[in-house]
Amino acid sequence: MSDLDKAIAQLRSCRPIPEDQVRELCHRARELLIEEGNVVTVTAPVTICGDIHGQFHDLMELFRVGGDVPDTNYLFMGDFVDRGFYSLESFLLLLCLKVRYPDRMTLIRGNHESRQITTVYGFYDECLRKYGSANVWRYCCDVFDYLALGAIVLGASSTLSPGSPEDDDTEIEVCDQAGSIISRFPRQSANQPSQEKLDSSSKNTVDKTGPPGTGASGSSSGSVGNPTGAILCVHGGLSPLVDTVDKIRLIDRKQEVPHEGAMCDLLWSDPDEIDGWGLSPRGAGFLFGADIVKVFNHRNDLSLIARAHQLVMEGFKEMFDASIVTVWSAPNYCYRCGNVAAVLELTEDESGTGIFQRTNGDVGRSSGGIVEPRGGPKNGPARRYRVFQAAPQDSRGMPAKKPVADYFL
Repeated sequence: MSDLDKAIAQLRSCRPIPEDQVRELCHRARELLIEEGNVVTVTAPVTICGDIHGQFHDLMELFRVGGDVPDTNYLFMGDFVDRGFYSLESFLLLLCLKVRYPDRMTLIRGNHESRQITTVYGFYDECLRKYGSANVWRYCCDVFDYLALGAIVLGASSTLSPGSPEDDDTEIEVCDQAGSIISRFPRQSANQPSQEKLDSSSKNTVDKTGPPGTGASGSSSGSVGNPTGAILCVHGGLSPLVDTVDKIRLIDRKQEVPHEGAMCDLLWSDPDEIDGWGLSPRGAGFLFGADIVKVFNHRNDLSLIARAHQLVMEGFKEMFDASIVTVWSAPNYCYRCGNVAAVLELTEDESGTGIFQRTNGDVGRSSGGIVEPRGGPKNGPARRYRVFQAAPQDSRGMPAKKPVADYFL
């Protein structure tokens, strides 16, 4: 067993590794991350996860529900630290898994992967308490600066189970932590009337809000992006300074998160029911509406934007005709919010056509000879959400100290 495997085993039992091992791990992680661009390309199948916030035992529950590494390909959208009791063990375990299985683990930066935020919301104090100095915090913050700002998922299938006819027309499937299906939402074709029109003309249609655990997806009329387009994953949202994914690639990311500008916006912004851009109540980033998302998706050949950053009581929430989804992966946030968590599973397109799409901001380019399937294109990737509860209380150790809890990011 290598030293790295021993470190993984120790962290899985929620025990910190020695400081010199942390230093070596962070050095190896930086060497790996520096080779990645600002936007990492990930090929489906992949499981997309939202905020973790130091809730280590719930991270273990996530791996139990979604499958362990390296059997499952994971993409975490930031906010690994702060708030929870075990930020250190959570982040170091994910970092170990990234170094051990670099092609099976993708980590992108959240707004809490920042020196300024971690000194206020728990991670800095936790490092001091567990190691007696700020050295480990400094090593981790150096790694934060090298984390990618986003990811592009290519090759996602438009069916939940390739080759399975009953899943052909299912766009969204919601499962509980045991794998049982809670609900399914059929795909709506482009010439079908919208859900709102159906609701007003018929009493026999599905309830707009959907069953518990389905977020806002019940009122969606299906995804409207490019059917074989990519999925963009960022922590927060969009920026008025970024109209193409290529502009994200040009940012100098190896720095502390600035207070304003494109990098700040990608980590801090939120979608909202407004037109255009609005001021964010967070004091950083912006609010942006459906029109902004749909123009951005069309311009960049995207079928969906996946992001985290906001607490969602149902674990996930689709907005703006399923053009953007918020995924939240910290159940019972701050050990008191009572929410469930979710991960988003995208399956592989076995035809391979989705892999050739390039998200490079070119409009009206050639299809590259790809022939659309008979019967017209299908809209958007098929999405399976696995909703899960917090880990059982008897699986948790005693925390050393309560975290600061009067602030929600």
